[in-house]
Amino acid sequence: MNLNLRNAIITNVTGNSQDQLKDTIVDAIQSKEEKMLPGLGVLFEVIWQNSDQSTQQELLETLEQGLK
Repeated sequence: MNLNLRNAIITNVTGNSQDQLKDTIVDAIQSKEEKMLPGLGVLFEVIWQNSDQSTQQELLETLEQGLK
């Protein structure tokens, strides 16, 4: 069986409202389950690909600060 995890995750959240997306993200983080990490990675990929350079820079700065 060849499952494309990235497409499955995107399909699962396509059409969700901002509140639903936030709930998905918060639930994934709060659960602290390793199996949730790929989903968060896919969501971050979507954010990154749909952000301009200024927003990407802001994301990098936020990430850098959070890792200090």
